[in-house]
Amino acid sequence: MLQLRDYQRASLDALDAHWRGGGRDGLIVLPTGAGKAFVIAALVRETLAGAPATRIAIVTHSRELIAQNHQELLAHWPEAPAGIDSAGLGRRESGAPVLFCGIQSVWNRAEAIGPRDLVVVDEAHLIPRSAETRYGRFLAHLRALRPELRVVGLTATPYRLDSGRLDEGEGRIFERIVYEANVGDLIQRGHLSPLVSKATLTALDVSGLPKRGGDYVPSALEAAVNRDWITRAAVEEMVGYGERRRAWLAFCVSLAHAAAVRDAVRDHGITCETVSGETGKRERDRIVRAFREGRIRCLTSVGVLATGFNVPAVDLVALLRPTQSTGLYVQQVGRALRRAPGKADALILDYAGLVRMHGPVDIVTARTAAAVRGREGEVRAKPCPGCGALIALNASTCEGCWVEAEEPEPEPAHEAAADDERPILSRAVSAWMPVEGWSLDARPGPGGTESLRLCLRLAVGGRHEIGLGLEASGYRREKAVRWWRGLGGGREAPLTVAEALRRADEITCPAAIRIRATGRLAESVELRFADGRCFADLRRIEELAA
Repeated sequence: MLQLRDYQRASLDALDAHWRGGGRDGLIVLPTGAGKAFVIAALVRETLAGAPATRIAIVTHSRELIAQNHQELLAHWPEAPAGIDSAGLGRRESGAPVLFCGIQSVWNRAEAIGPRDLVVVDEAHLIPRSAETRYGRFLAHLRALRPELRVVGLTATPYRLDSGRLDEGEGRIFERIVYEANVGDLIQRGHLSPLVSKATLTALDVSGLPKRGGDYVPSALEAAVNRDWITRAAVEEMVGYGERRRAWLAFCVSLAHAAAVRDAVRDHGITCETVSGETGKRERDRIVRAFREGRIRCLTSVGVLATGFNVPAVDLVALLRPTQSTGLYVQQVGRALRRAPGKADALILDYAGLVRMHGPVDIVTARTAAAVRGREGEVRAKPCPGCGALIALNASTCEGCWVEAEEPEPEPAHEAAADDERPILSRAVSAWMPVEGWSLDARPGPGGTESLRLCLRLAVGGRHEIGLGLEASGYRREKAVRWWRGLGGGREAPLTVAEALRRADEITCPAAIRIRATGRLAESVELRFADGRCFADLRRIEELAA
C-alpha cells in the first residue's frame, strides 16, 4: 500500500468510517499542495484491494488535472487498470475499470463509460447545486445505472459563493465533510510552504461597486481597477518585493487588466506572459512549461490558474482581483503553498484587501466562509495595534508582539496601508520577532581564535546572539561564510574578525527573526530583511553553546 502522511491516512480512515456508519457521499477537504492526487491514488488502490471488481471514475474539469491524477496513480501502481477519457488529451478509454475523465467529455456519455460503483470528484467546489448542469446530469445518469453509487469529493474550498457550503442546503450532493485538514497545521509541520505577506501602498478601491450573483459586476470592477497609474504603482511594488523571488503569479480582473499588468512588468525588464481562458491549448502549454522551467518569471492571469495549476516554485502571488468569493481568495493564495527546493517561503501581496475581508487563510473554514455571504461589508480580520499584522477577529493578542488587540473598525479601510506587514496566516508558524537593531563585536573562540558575535535587539524585549567562526576551519568556517553571505555580504568573506568589523557596512541588519525548534539538539533560525529577502539555517546544539 502507498505510504501516506498521517493526515492523508486520517482522511481516508474518516471516509471509511463514514461509509461503515451508513453514509454514502462524503467530502474530504485538503489544502492546495497537501497531496490530493496522492490521496486519490491511495483510495483507488485500497478500494480495489478490498473489492477488485469495483469500477471507479475520477472526474475533474481540466485536462491538466486529469493527466496529473492519472500519472500519480501509475507512478505508485504501474499495473493499475487505469485509462483516460478526455477530448483535450485525445484519449477515449471509456471502458477502463479506473477511468480518469473530464466532465466536459463524459457528462452526456454515461452509458459509454458504463455503471460505476464510486465516483471521485477532484476540485469538488466546481459542482453547482442545479441538477441541470453537466455534473448534475452525469451523476444522475450514473445513479440510474447503479443506485448504490457513492460519490467522494476532494477540494481545498468546500463552499461556493452562490450557494454556500457543499454539504448543506437543498440540492447538495455531499452529506457531510468527513475530514478537513488545516493550512496552518500543515505549514507548521513542514508539509506546506510558509506564507508571508506585505501591506501594499497601492490599494484597490472597490467601495460602492455594484454586485451581481454575490460578486462584483465585471464591467464595474474592470473600470475601477484597470487604470494605468494604479497598475504601474502596483507593479513597481511587486518588482521591488519580488527582486529575489523566482516565480510570480498575478491574478487580475479582466483580459485587458492582465495584459496591462503584463506590459508594466515587462517595462521593468522582467519576462512576463498572460494566460486566460482564451489562450489556445498549445500556447498555454508552451507558456506554462517556460514558467515551470524558469524561462518566464511572471504570469498574469484572468479566470484560470486559480485551481489545478501545479508549479511548486511559485513564491510570489499578487492579489489584484477583488472578490467576495472566499473560495477564490483561498484558491489563489493556495498556488504558493507547495514546497520546492530552495523555496523558503512565499510572499502574498494583497492589493485587493482580501485578507481583511475574508480573514487569514488558516482560519477560513467551510463554516466561516459561508458566514461571509450576506455580510460582505463586515471586516473578517483586525489589525494588531503593535505591528499592524492582521489577526482573527476572535484573537485577543498578536503572536508577533503580544500586544492586546483593539476592536475592529466597523468598515474595512480601502486607502493605502501604512503598516509594514499584513500576515496571511493567523497562527500557522512560530512568530516572527521584529529586530530593532544590532551590534557586532569579537568574542573568544576555540583554539585561540575569535568569533564574530552578532547581537540582535528584539522589539518584543530581549536579544538573540549569533556567533560566526570566521577564523575557524572546516565546517565552522563554511558555516560562518554562509551566514556572512546570507547577511548580504559578498562572496569573499573576511578571514578574521578584525577584518569583518572593518567591513561591517557590507552586511545588513535583519528586520525580523524567527526561531523554531527542529528537535532536542537543533533549532532553525530564519532571518527576514526589509527588502523581502530571507535567509535560513540550522544550528546544532554545540553551535548554540559555542
